[in-house]
Amino acid sequence: MVLLEGFNTLLSVFRHVEPILVLEQLGNCLFDTALQLLVRDQCSNASYPGLSPEESRQKAMSDFYLSYNLILRLLPILPALLLGKVSDRGWRRSPIVVSLSGYLLSRLCLLLVLLLRLPIQVMFAGAVLFGLGGGFTAFWPGVMTLVSLRSTTADRSKVMMRVELLYGAAGVVGSLVSGHLFTLFNATLGHGVVLLIVSSLLHLVALLLAIFMLQVKVVSTSESDESHSLCHTVEDDDQPDANASVEAPAGINWVNVVLLFAAAILYDFAVGGAITILGVFVLKEPLSWNATQVGYGNAAGCTIFLTSFLGVMLFRRCVGDTSLILIGMVSFASGIYFMSFVTATYMFYLARSLNLFALIPLPTIRSLLSQQVAPSSYGTILTSLQFSFTLASLAYLPAFTKIYQGTLTWFPGFVFLMASVFTVLAMIPISISSCRLPRGRCSTDIQD
Repeated sequence: MVLLEGFNTLLSVFRHVEPILVLEQLGNCLFDTALQLLVRDQCSNASYPGLSPEESRQKAMSDFYLSYNLILRLLPILPALLLGKVSDRGWRRSPIVVSLSGYLLSRLCLLLVLLLRLPIQVMFAGAVLFGLGGGFTAFWPGVMTLVSLRSTTADRSKVMMRVELLYGAAGVVGSLVSGHLFTLFNATLGHGVVLLIVSSLLHLVALLLAIFMLQVKVVSTSESDESHSLCHTVEDDDQPDANASVEAPAGINWVNVVLLFAAAILYDFAVGGAITILGVFVLKEPLSWNATQVGYGNAAGCTIFLTSFLGVMLFRRCVGDTSLILIGMVSFASGIYFMSFVTATYMFYLARSLNLFALIPLPTIRSLLSQQVAPSSYGTILTSLQFSFTLASLAYLPAFTKIYQGTLTWFPGFVFLMASVFTVLAMIPISISSCRLPRGRCSTDIQD
């Protein structure tokens, strides 16, 4: 009897989106480390007129990532928007299932590159397969939509940050082991094969769970219930009318929506541009990281998910959502500013330690946005936000890459200094929106 109850409990866990999220992030971290190191190896013999071997390698790597990331961000736009519309018509699992299919195909593509000794440019085809499935632009809003539907308004920020916590914890574990798995050597296949096989298997299991196990839970709350008490819970098998009973807000304040979008886009511009260059920056002199150090560095980045969650739990007792966002932005601005002057590995970790709360802003902004629209529009508004990030990336990817290449000889950390400036600019619309959001909502969040 106890064994049966334990099995049913385990089965109920796998019906939620969190196990899928953890498996996806574990596989993703393994893939990112493999790609980063394979790009470094294949670009080691690059040569450009007038550039030193190290500068030539940095230019070749950054040019590859520029093209690769542009495909990753541009191609998912239309599929993600279509999947968002399908999600709002009731088929909530669609963005997750379709995007995970693209994840799996792109991982298998890198495995073929390694096994068949193909040029790394073949991964542009892998990026196309990834993008046609909607990519992260469809996957993350799909996850956040399910999380929003099953949580009350008062608890939404906390629940979203809990999801970020799981995502970060999986990232820490995946990154820590990725460097060690990459160095496992097979006399026939070489380095990285074991790492990519494990990554592909993790994505396959996540896809199977999304297809056969994932269920949608919808929580209904009364609009007039100030205590945000739970009225009833409905579980369905992804039928179109699953969210029909959820009450809509009294009205939409579009000025607040625009301010929140502006802050999120500026912040994503700063973070996305800096992190894109950071992966190349640590492979150049004087850092010159190896596979294990790359894994540890990626783990340090994922640790920020954990510290950001703890920051939300700590600060939300005494400040509102907009103050939480500002704390996170200050954390990132200070850390990335210090990163501009990093010349040793210990300095890198000191800079990352200042980014402890850097992941608080975006999930909190998503939470505030979800409170401005009806539940039936969650998928559209969150996908639109992710779509805005995609458009911003079309600007910051070439901008940060070309500026990094232009300043490589005299100040390679200049792009990080620029990212800190954009973060400060993102604080302006958030500061304005803090004066416009209802006082009651802020006080309720503090009490909760």
